[in-house]
Amino acid sequence: MKKHLLKYILFALTPIAVASCTNFDDSYYENPNKPSKASGTQLIANAQFFLPNLSSSAYGVHYPQYLSLTTYTDNTRFIAQNFDFETWYVGPLMNLEDVLSKQDALDANEGPVANQVAVAKILKAFFMWNVTDRWGDVPYTEAFQGTALPNPKYDKQEDIYKALFTLLDEANAAIVLTNGTIKNDIIYKGDMSKWKKLGNSIHMLMALRLSKVNPTLGKAEFEKAMQAGDMTANADNLSYPHLAQAAHQNFWYNSFTVLKRNWYALSEALVNLMLPQEDPRLAVYGDKNAAGGYAGLAFGKAVPNPDVDIPKVSLLGAGIRNQDSPVPLVTYAQLQFAKAEAAKLGWIAGGDAQAKTYYETGIKESIKQWTGSDASAAGYLAKPAIVYSPAKALEQIATQRYIHVFPYGYEGWAEWRRTGYPVLTLASDINGGKMPRRDGYPLSEAANNKANYEAAVSALPYGGEDNLNSRVWWDKP
Repeated sequence: MKKHLLKYILFALTPIAVASCTNFDDSYYENPNKPSKASGTQLIANAQFFLPNLSSSAYGVHYPQYLSLTTYTDNTRFIAQNFDFETWYVGPLMNLEDVLSKQDALDANEGPVANQVAVAKILKAFFMWNVTDRWGDVPYTEAFQGTALPNPKYDKQEDIYKALFTLLDEANAAIVLTNGTIKNDIIYKGDMSKWKKLGNSIHMLMALRLSKVNPTLGKAEFEKAMQAGDMTANADNLSYPHLAQAAHQNFWYNSFTVLKRNWYALSEALVNLMLPQEDPRLAVYGDKNAAGGYAGLAFGKAVPNPDVDIPKVSLLGAGIRNQDSPVPLVTYAQLQFAKAEAAKLGWIAGGDAQAKTYYETGIKESIKQWTGSDASAAGYLAKPAIVYSPAKALEQIATQRYIHVFPYGYEGWAEWRRTGYPVLTLASDINGGKMPRRDGYPLSEAANNKANYEAAVSALPYGGEDNLNSRVWWDKP
């Protein structure tokens, strides 16, 4: 890390962007390195700019086999083993830490200070959750200290989860709803009732991750957050808005339209789940091929043949890659599937009857989110393979969640690792036929934070080396 010390004390901005707007307030772009100008809500807004990068990724979409590549297929063959987490620390997390460490300097004219702090805590928890779910043990308690502590230790993922649960509890308890609006909020326009629901919803999803490794703690955290109030409609979704302008456009628009790269097609695994059931979301997820139908592309082809393959397969859907297409990250339907699983597991009351209700609501709201209407939901729910079955409920819930969170690859991958559904396989010449279980640590850590890096590798919870095949704490074999 010494090599990159300055980045830990400087600001990193990736300008991206919002759906119902035509422009962003100029105040979002104030340089937060100048204390006389930067404010807490500006730092929060700058952290929000990084949100779509969690989903819109040239790597993440491949881990759960959502998308195959028509050209340059290395990313679907998992050639890269080690990935850099520096972007998250020096960008959004550092911005949020600046808010949290300087609470006395926050301007109450931009909204209640308690609410600015609460939003910063919710976003910090969300970004750190994503980081630890990819790499496992990572710097946390000693991170964000710049030159004062250039080589931070790695915290156990279990300890990070507990710390983030506490962070979300604090945010929930502190939020002021009456006259609570904060300025410069790209996501919810300062609506603190939605931030409160989001924080509790993230808390519930995090708690469910513990279903294999610590179900007792998971159940307690899930129940607590659910009682505090989670999302109640699609209008509550955390969905990052983009703008129809070059500086704030959708990642996939840039890839397909600006760069003219027809590289990303729906995978065979995804299409084979959706097409036989006449899933109404398929027409949104992918475009029709030259023959007027839908077809997936084999995953991880050793020798790509784009001229032959592209006309035959379904490329990523045009509606997902408009210049201003939003990026959903945490959604009402997703919470319905979480509650369905929790009911089936006995974490919340109701058993199979309640699980069935949540499962069906999740499907209806997912279809509504993606197609704009739930008119086709009844026919889909009547399909024999889709009808709720107590004997197959956990697989059905997991499969529907997998379909719904597309194309948020890192989230789909995390849930696949936890549940094992749907069944995904790899050819023997791709990573030895093994589906990846975590990302390898940045190569720079082995060089610049050697002692702490080596301690983290030796402490991998289920053994193994620093590669794609070792497991994070909650991914209990």
